[in-house]
Amino acid sequence: MNEPKFAFMNKSYTLFISFIVALGGFLLGFDSAVISGAISGIRTYFEMSDWELGFSVGCVIFGAMAGNIVAGPMSDRFGRKNVLLFTAILFTISAIWSATATTYVTFVIARIIGGVGIGGAILIAPIYIAEIAPPKLRGSLVSLNQLNIVIGISVAYFSNYFLKDLEGESWRWMLGVEAIPAFLYFIALFAVPRSPRWLIQRLNLVEIARKILIRIGGKEYAQITIDEIQRGIAKKKPAGTVRELFTGKMSTIMIIAFGIAFFQQITGINAIFYYAPTIFEQAGGSTDSSFLQAIVVGLTNLLFTLVAIRLIDKLGRKPLLIIGTAAMTIALSMATLAFNNATYDVNEMTLSKIENKEMRAALSALEGQSFSSQKEIFTAVSPLLNEDELFSFKRNEIKNFISINATLVLIAILLYVAAFAISLGPVMWTLLSEIFPGHIKGIAISVVGFFNSLVSYTVTQFFPWELTNLGPTLTFAIYAVLALLSLVFVNRYVIETKGKSLEQVEELLIN
Repeated sequence: MNEPKFAFMNKSYTLFISFIVALGGFLLGFDSAVISGAISGIRTYFEMSDWELGFSVGCVIFGAMAGNIVAGPMSDRFGRKNVLLFTAILFTISAIWSATATTYVTFVIARIIGGVGIGGAILIAPIYIAEIAPPKLRGSLVSLNQLNIVIGISVAYFSNYFLKDLEGESWRWMLGVEAIPAFLYFIALFAVPRSPRWLIQRLNLVEIARKILIRIGGKEYAQITIDEIQRGIAKKKPAGTVRELFTGKMSTIMIIAFGIAFFQQITGINAIFYYAPTIFEQAGGSTDSSFLQAIVVGLTNLLFTLVAIRLIDKLGRKPLLIIGTAAMTIALSMATLAFNNATYDVNEMTLSKIENKEMRAALSALEGQSFSSQKEIFTAVSPLLNEDELFSFKRNEIKNFISINATLVLIAILLYVAAFAISLGPVMWTLLSEIFPGHIKGIAISVVGFFNSLVSYTVTQFFPWELTNLGPTLTFAIYAVLALLSLVFVNRYVIETKGKSLEQVEELLIN
């Protein structure tokens, strides 16, 4: 009679501490998406070029790289919990400083500080959860981190929408409000125990770890887990080095890790989240409708992350990756098709949308003409405008002339986000928390996380330039090809880890 109740209570406790730790993902998601609403304000206030805008958005990833590099070794030395407390402090400082910045340089520094917090939280939260979760719940619980990321993204889009019409510099409120959840996260972490695996592996505090494990799964579960950890310790080598990652039997693991980390970002997900309103404006939407569509993107991301959490321990990691990457390829191809079929019409109505009278007068020479691509209209416009006017036209005015199937663009973006949310989003972090041997996990996940952030930065930095110079058709076509390559990679290299203990996964991969 008591056994089901006891099992439920253990599951509830594990869920409770996993959810608190995963709140770092909420801050990560919020920080990633909130900048999308502030782009117009910061570009105007700091008088940014495309390159400066890309850097101010993407510089957070430089901080994440630093966080990636130091978080793993620091968590091995000082514990997972202590590193997470430090990330909460960084998020709080970054939010307040970026909201009050008065120069471009101080704004960038504040963003980088937040990036260090992101780099630490995105690596250590999944490690902690994987180390405390029973094998049959591990995929779902680790995915709570991704769930909180997408909740953070959705909340940021809602927050931006409701703050955008504030008088004065609304972008400051958009960025500063993050300090509230960051401080609450810092307080909540004090309710979380230290990782039992870390306590045994690093400090040999078996009895303290036993008490935590008993609370998670009972005495029998605690003893079985301790025995597994100690057997693993007996087999383990001394703490690993970066050089070891690229030699011998680790090569297979690193192919999987680097490959999945590369394709998670190179397929353009952060371009969508960071620039969602900008993309919808490129499809001819108004500012209000673009912010509302960004909210729909966030809610879609949230819904399908819940689906992934439901399926990851039932269907498995690899099937979700195959389904998701295939759907991403289809979605990005749809977006490419929509922009490719767009036309750009110069007529009385579209010209009236241009506020600059001199530019409007110059472009009136093209009235009555229709162009089949951005490249065509840019070629026709170039002789009529000076360099500054042409730059402004490409960045701000081109959206006024487009005639496009905006519904198809919205469906494509929503399908892409849904596919990412059931696959590369949550599954990558689950896999990375599972596949590395314990003696080298901290440094390995830092190296792979650094690489993941580097790819993310590249996408984020170049996206505004791509939209202006390559146009949305070619930009989305490139992402579609990369999504197809990710499907091929997953099918060829990724293994299934569903239902296995961390020690069993290690033995499978090493052998």
